[in-house]
Amino acid sequence: MPEIIQLSNIARSYIIGTEIIHALRSVTLSISKNEYVALMGPSGSGKSTLMNVLGCLDTPSAGEYVLNGISVARMSDNELAEVRNKEIGFVFQTFNLLPRSTALENVMLPLVYAGLNKADREARAKEVLEQVGLANRMTHKPNELSGGQRQRVAIARALVNKPAIILADEPTGNLDSKTSVEIMGLLEEIHDKGNTIILVTHEEDIARHSHRIIRLKDGIVENDFVNDALTTVKSRNDKA
Repeated sequence: MPEIIQLSNIARSYIIGTEIIHALRSVTLSISKNEYVALMGPSGSGKSTLMNVLGCLDTPSAGEYVLNGISVARMSDNELAEVRNKEIGFVFQTFNLLPRSTALENVMLPLVYAGLNKADREARAKEVLEQVGLANRMTHKPNELSGGQRQRVAIARALVNKPAIILADEPTGNLDSKTSVEIMGLLEEIHDKGNTIILVTHEEDIARHSHRIIRLKDGIVENDFVNDALTTVKSRNDKA
């Protein structure tokens, strides 16, 4: 598979008062199209900063980020906004839904910025809500939905513009274990349909759903390995 993401010696520093915080020191890695990658590490390891860089929400202090063959540093603000809206779908731990809007309205929102007319927005939003199992919850507002249903709305919103990449930041952090398994199953289905998925988590059992695990520590990649256990299970299933 071709590489969709290439990072070369990425560093990110912040100045807080008189102190310089090195969130990322020198990160070099590549992610191929349709990979399913988990970013792991303790608090302060740099995984959330790396996620923000990958999502074009933050700019590295040094190094180069090439996304789909284009250097992100050379993109204009408008081009970056378009990448965030069309190329990358975001799923957050806290769902980030508009409380007074229905599930359908929340999912339609990115399509407003994409310039679709109302009929097309509604048709596409309904399509993805059905895909995530919420056909009968479209007119409900977030406070009328369970945590798992809210996260499904957030996943539908991330999918609505048909992005190549899904960035999921602790997507099961506010969910019970049963619902977490359901959400991870949904992400697996999305991956099977061709999306590249990058998951940030501190939970080992959640990371095990991915096909590759990248562990960060003190702003550098400590190790990067293929999830052999998952590969073994998949090959057994393929032979069965």
